[in-house]
Amino acid sequence: MNLRRDVFQAIADPTRRAILLLLASQSMTAGAIASNFDTARPTVSKHLQILTECELLEKEQTGREIYYQLNPKKIKEIADFVEPFRQMWDDRFNKLEAVMRNYKSK
Repeated sequence: MNLRRDVFQAIADPTRRAILLLLASQSMTAGAIASNFDTARPTVSKHLQILTECELLEKEQTGREIYYQLNPKKIKEIADFVEPFRQMWDDRFNKLEAVMRNYKSK
């Protein structure tokens, strides 16, 4: 059975977000990734599987090693989705700041 995973459910998990941060600067093997966590290696492998199913990670085999790396296109899709919300909250906070400045001066 092939489950379709939701990308936002995938990044809701703090361990998976930590894995994404680790891979932001370099590709790594599952063992190298697992060495950064206090959980069992199969647990990290499950997180990698979920991130790969969501297409947030890509795998590349080099010899016997499999390296995981970020999929920049999928990360950009998430960023593009979140951007309007970030702008909306920036605008709201800027308006609140202006109101507070005006309130202080009175």
